[in-house]
Amino acid sequence: MLLDEDLHIAPNCGSCPIRHRAVCARCESTELAALEDIKFYRSFQAGQTLIWSGDRMDFVASVVTGVATLTQVMEDGRTQTVGLLFPSDFVGRPGRDTAPYNVIATTDVMMCCFRKKPFEELMARTPHIGQRLLEMTLDELDAAREWMLLLGRKTAREKIASLLAIVARRDAGLQGQVRQRQVTFDLPLTREAMADYLGLTLETVSRQISALKREGIIELAGKRTVHVPDIDRLIEEAADDADGGMPG
Repeated sequence: MLLDEDLHIAPNCGSCPIRHRAVCARCESTELAALEDIKFYRSFQAGQTLIWSGDRMDFVASVVTGVATLTQVMEDGRTQTVGLLFPSDFVGRPGRDTAPYNVIATTDVMMCCFRKKPFEELMARTPHIGQRLLEMTLDELDAAREWMLLLGRKTAREKIASLLAIVARRDAGLQGQVRQRQVTFDLPLTREAMADYLGLTLETVSRQISALKREGIIELAGKRTVHVPDIDRLIEEAADDADGGMPG
């Protein structure tokens, strides 16, 4: 359902901030018009659950603004964050009726939603959508493999630096920026959420962030704004490759 408060903030396709990265990135005007007929917008407040695991999904969506977490609850009640959704990321899977994870907004989130059955039919006759979704799926697979390395082999300091580098990379990509030495971004996660996501304690997260700040690798402004004076130093701390995947 399209909420009344969404009507004045929902962008059209031409001015959409994720147009160059979302599932519709390759679409031509006729294809965008077909998507227009089946789309609607939904907004969520920070902390609100967008989708519950096991729920029947009658839509798929792209995150337009904000960040959300993918979480899974184990049999004993413990919760594990298994992924992050940034602007332009795709939610849902064509051909699957139920949601495999809880999706929870960490900031205010707006999603561009498509009714699932018409979207699947459009995919079948519109190769541009299927091609772009395949690209995004392969990127997500690469990110999952990167995260397996991070959780399994990296130290606490490397984990924190890696997460900061990932957020910086995604923010730069969304803004269409080329690689810059200095970057500034808003961290979408609390330290508690970072601890849960990285498999660390809150005390360890706070200690490592303080160490990175003390050594001048990052600067903090307010509760969430992070400034990185030299992205190469942060990438080095993350034990990543030479450019960390930053846009060239």
